[in-house]
Amino acid sequence: MTNQLPFYRRVEQALGDTRLRDAVQRATSRKVEARLAALASMPDADDVRDHGRRIRADALAHLDQHLTRFVEQVERHGGTAVWAATAEEAVGYVVHLARARGVKSIVKSKSMVTEEIELNRAVEAAGLRIIETDLGEYVVQLDHDHPSHIVAPIIHKTRQDVAATFKRELGATDEDVADIPSMTAFARHKLRQDFLTADMGVSGVNFGVAETGTLCLCTNEGNGRLTTTLPRIHVAVMGIERIVPTLGDLGVMLQLLARSGTGQKLTVYSNLLTGPRRPDDASTGASGEGDGPDELHVVLVDNGRSRVLGSELAEVLYCIRCGACLNVCPVYRQIGGHAYGSVYQGPIGAVFTPATRGLDDWGELPHASSLCGACREVCPVRIDIPRMLLALRAQAVTRGDAPWWLRAGLRAYRLAAVRPALFRLGGRWSTRLMRWAARNGRISKLPGPLAGWTRFREFPAMAPRTFQDRWRERAR
Repeated sequence: MTNQLPFYRRVEQALGDTRLRDAVQRATSRKVEARLAALASMPDADDVRDHGRRIRADALAHLDQHLTRFVEQVERHGGTAVWAATAEEAVGYVVHLARARGVKSIVKSKSMVTEEIELNRAVEAAGLRIIETDLGEYVVQLDHDHPSHIVAPIIHKTRQDVAATFKRELGATDEDVADIPSMTAFARHKLRQDFLTADMGVSGVNFGVAETGTLCLCTNEGNGRLTTTLPRIHVAVMGIERIVPTLGDLGVMLQLLARSGTGQKLTVYSNLLTGPRRPDDASTGASGEGDGPDELHVVLVDNGRSRVLGSELAEVLYCIRCGACLNVCPVYRQIGGHAYGSVYQGPIGAVFTPATRGLDDWGELPHASSLCGACREVCPVRIDIPRMLLALRAQAVTRGDAPWWLRAGLRAYRLAAVRPALFRLGGRWSTRLMRWAARNGRISKLPGPLAGWTRFREFPAMAPRTFQDRWRERAR
């Protein structure tokens, strides 16, 4: 997904869409309440969160060692692991593999990293058919749309929107879309043949376990299991940061992921996959496993992540993609996900996208925050998102990305702030000017670029007497 319109234009469009805002706020409110209830049911929830943070910190601190061991274990169990430094390398591998194996049709389960590398577009450009099988992603694909939430792709749509899509794109009848169970059954029926005839299944990876080479996929729909076991080839696309050292560590992360993301104690389907289907062992007479793909390929995607390691933004790689920070963010709840222009939305996206892809095209995202700290409070591994947002803003200033009037204003303030007499003089003149422009103590219109402050709110005039004046009078 690319940011075609300027950020503030996208925000204006989102704010003007009352239907979108109502849908997002209803859905996020339910998720916030569900998270609180789920964490309340967990003994020592804060200790578990602290433990989860330590696990993520260890995984990133020794990422090279854990990834090396993970690859060794994947290959030991019959799988193939490949490194992809860029999105182009990742999609190129998948497309080349599909062509080499004579693949015609691909089914795909929900995966944020494949959205990030725009896998679908590359596969379709190669003349292959790829079908999203997660219900929300399926609707998004039918609508030629993009996900607007890390966990809930169609949080921006209502039931009526989905019904209209099924009628328009799939010829559904009124009976087919009478209610949510009917629509789910309709989609399941449509997708069944795709599962049965697909040559390749593509999935993401929630966690890769270094000690065993196990892939963990968490879903609330059975499509994940069908995607990874029915086709003869399974391709798992995994961001290199999604590693945990041991199966014991995985157990901790699963508790945090489900409770923070959906308010469940555990996702309905927590799939652990270790290698492809085993053939019969002729030397021992042991019978191989009867299910699973003939081939397993794990594509380890960097795409800017290694540049973040060791930097002041490295903490963003702790993220386990639960979406809790989106649900509580006052900015996301007003503008939804599409306004961010990125696959990763909300507070975590406002850090992750510019951190991995640079500030040239994404420098405005760190400003899409009130810095209220709610994201830090709900993060299951306590990522300090506000700190990193400020760090990115500082980087933008250092680069000279701020408009001239802001740079000039900050230079003037810096000059006055270290000279008490000049600071007091500036304060007196500012007070007089603001009180002259005020009506009933409020300013409804500021000049020039400062008009952004008063476009949707009034600005209070400065008090006629400063705190220092009041303090000196009190001390007499």
